[in-house]
Amino acid sequence: MHERTSSRRAMLRLASIAAGAAVAAASAQSAKAYQGNMERAIGELEIALRSLREATPDKGGHRERAMELIRQAMHEVQSGIDYAARKFGD
Repeated sequence: MHERTSSRRAMLRLASIAAGAAVAAASAQSAKAYQGNMERAIGELEIALRSLREATPDKGGHRERAMELIRQAMHEVQSGIDYAARKFGD
């Protein structure tokens, strides 16, 4: 039960981080080159990925799928950082 609750918390946290990253990306124009929120989002995603790696593996494929989605989210956040750097400068 505790593990299921932890998994749900991790997924909710991931959703929250992804939403935060989207908001940060949308406000990049006003923030110009400031990337602190995006960089923190990557850090939080790394923590979520590490937690899932350390979880027991038998989750019916959902753990692996969550890890892949986190890797995709990390790629998208980094792409946003790179885009803003090109558009607004470092």
